[in-house]
Amino acid sequence: MNHPSDTSPYAVAPLDDGQPGPPHVVFIDDDEDLRRANVQTLKLHGMTVDAHNSARSALPTLHRGFDGVVVTDIRMPDIDGLQLFRRLRDIDPELPVILITGHGDIATAVQCMRDGAYDFLAKPYAPDRLTTAIHHASEKRRLVLENRRLREAAFAVEADEVPFIGSTPAMQRIKETLRHIADANVDVLVEGETGTGKEVVATALHRLSRRRHRSLVAINCGALPESVIESELFGHEAGAFTGAQRKRIGRIEHASGGTLFLDEIESMPLAVQVKLLRVLESRQITPLGSNEVRNLDLRVVAATKEDLGDPSIRGKFREDLFYRLNVVTIRIPPLRERREDIPLLFAHYLGHASRRFQRDIPDIPSSITQHVMTHAWPGNVRELAHFAERLVLGVPDTVKSSPVQAPDNKQTLPERMEQFEAQLIRDALQIHQGDIKATLESLGIPRKTFYDKLQRHGIDRQQYLSAS
Repeated sequence: MNHPSDTSPYAVAPLDDGQPGPPHVVFIDDDEDLRRANVQTLKLHGMTVDAHNSARSALPTLHRGFDGVVVTDIRMPDIDGLQLFRRLRDIDPELPVILITGHGDIATAVQCMRDGAYDFLAKPYAPDRLTTAIHHASEKRRLVLENRRLREAAFAVEADEVPFIGSTPAMQRIKETLRHIADANVDVLVEGETGTGKEVVATALHRLSRRRHRSLVAINCGALPESVIESELFGHEAGAFTGAQRKRIGRIEHASGGTLFLDEIESMPLAVQVKLLRVLESRQITPLGSNEVRNLDLRVVAATKEDLGDPSIRGKFREDLFYRLNVVTIRIPPLRERREDIPLLFAHYLGHASRRFQRDIPDIPSSITQHVMTHAWPGNVRELAHFAERLVLGVPDTVKSSPVQAPDNKQTLPERMEQFEAQLIRDALQIHQGDIKATLESLGIPRKTFYDKLQRHGIDRQQYLSAS
């Protein structure tokens, strides 16, 4: 299994949002009239075109990271199309090359396709034949580069010194906060929805601190029955209650010298909250059935999926305990609020699953990319991680396209109009199966306006072409 190692996860985007830009074409032909006519045709179809009159002038612009398609005539002086194709194969075997041939070169072009050329067009050819071939080759190239970057990011991401992935401003602030408070003996409250990674933050804080050589003791307050949580936390002496046959060191005392992580602290019974408050204020503990007061050296990291500062939950969580824990509060945003981080997170979990299951990362089709970037991810990073694991395992996963959401009452009128306009364009493209002329006629807008709107709304016409 090949693990790329020389690419920083922050230097590349592992995948895009599933909405590619216009195709990028390098067009090479020494016939000036043919070159000018083809370039005009391609630009009218919204493509970005770099025109060259020789292979020698085009070669310096073509490299392994080139994101487009090469279209070249076969018969040219100096370096002909076949020689250019062989050189491009050495640069990147997956770079799509479309050969333009005369009738006498068709057999040669067919052999080139067997050797890896994407397609060939025999002169004379219809403009639509060229544009269709370029669109398909461009989509293939996009997927090749996307999967290549995804694999690179998947195995490079762990270089980050804080094991909490994300480059959005919110995540940068969290990582900076962790570094600032790592060695301060201050309790921390971590807020976040289910699956956002609250325990990962607690683990990062512990590993960055001087306490990292001692225990990180994690307790899920919501998973412990009320009948045993007090004994689990504070410990007990033999005979302290019925069934207490032996002395037990509580989790809090066991965490002394290290870090105590209290997950779902909002589930802690009120009676236990009173005792925890006393421990936090005195840094001392008295086990059940004992009069001995024991000193503690610990940091407490508490996690909650609720806003403990909300007065509406005062009936189940003590206000004084909230203020005692609320020295430093770290709020982890859900994935829907930091979509820019999703590609890197997805790459990380693909790499993790690849190593765990000893399987290669599969090619990721555009439908999966679209799903990853548009899905609401109510289970946050945990749901994303499980999705990546299923992909690596090859387990079929039903990907449903996201339904169009009803307008948010908080949206302004221009925002609603933009949303409505985008849906009208998508509907027209679907009805006409991506046919530009028919779509333009049904919408009644100029071609340039149409392409401007595609770019603004992030609409990929290729999706509708492939459905035809």
